[in-house]
Amino acid sequence: MTRATNRERPRRSTRLILTGSTATLLIALIGGAVSAHGPDPTTSGGSFGQNQELGFRWRSGSEPSGPIKSAIKSAAADVATTRASRAATFTYDAGGDNLIGYGAGATCGVNGLACYTRSAPNGFSMWLREQGHVFDWGTLKWCQTYASPPRGCYDAETIALDEFGHVEGLDHHLNFADGSDYDEAVVQTFSRTKPSAGWNMHTFGVCDVATLQRQYDMATWTARYSTCLDLSTVFTLSASPATVLIGGSTTLSATLRVTDLDSYVRLGGNPISGRTVTLKRRTPGTSTWTTVGPMLTGSSAGTYVMTQELSSDQEYRATFNSTSKEGLRSSDSPVVRVSVIACHAIGPVNGTDAVCI
Repeated sequence: MTRATNRERPRRSTRLILTGSTATLLIALIGGAVSAHGPDPTTSGGSFGQNQELGFRWRSGSEPSGPIKSAIKSAAADVATTRASRAATFTYDAGGDNLIGYGAGATCGVNGLACYTRSAPNGFSMWLREQGHVFDWGTLKWCQTYASPPRGCYDAETIALDEFGHVEGLDHHLNFADGSDYDEAVVQTFSRTKPSAGWNMHTFGVCDVATLQRQYDMATWTARYSTCLDLSTVFTLSASPATVLIGGSTTLSATLRVTDLDSYVRLGGNPISGRTVTLKRRTPGTSTWTTVGPMLTGSSAGTYVMTQELSSDQEYRATFNSTSKEGLRSSDSPVVRVSVIACHAIGPVNGTDAVCI
């Protein structure tokens, strides 16, 4: 079973003025700063089952207070509504196998506000420190325990959501050095207090979701991929029939998928449905493409179709243009040629008796 402490608040320290490599080293030690970011890292120990339901109950003798119970239940609901994947879900169940405790018995190390254990796919446990716990930096205040939450309090729902993220297998997000992407993940090394930006996040951030999608897959084939991902896509395109009589018709069929790469984990090879796929054509030997229009949704996931009537040879390709709303790259299909024939006799063409002109 793996245990990780979380939500550690950095100790207050004397202001230092440093230069050169010394300052860089200090930032690396206390801030976790990196030059780039992406989906949250993952913890060891594997994943739970897709859409696995994990029931939890309060630890006997260490039950949370009423406001903290409500915050934890709300965080569990936040998981279900914002996971955007087939990640596990959490539900309060008086007979549940997984224990959540609160108070002095918390095994969260010296500075941990909360902590967890996970043993996928079997279960988990969680602890939150009690209101008023004294750390070396000060006294813990949970915002939910006040009628009017004061400055410097921690939002218990945010902290519990962070811990549920860890249980799913998410490790701490690696932020930019300036912290400008803090709101892209709720699973953070350092929590923020009221009223700092991000102190009361009640949804998984886009980079939390990105890792949940990679580890647990998409909820549906029409669902949008997190903008914290950058996935290449691949097309196939075929024409049936590939040769027609003048004035005859052919059906162009395209299939759009996520490129099948190991680094994409469960997402590799996924069919991509519900997007705008545009069919284009050109006369063979020319370089200018003319837009025919959007293709219709096909009968199976990730497929798009359009029927064309031809009077001369044509080349076709399908195009998918990415948008800023999700983490997929644009792509074009290979070029497919459809030939048109004319003749002066009656005879079979593509298996049918047709009059040629």
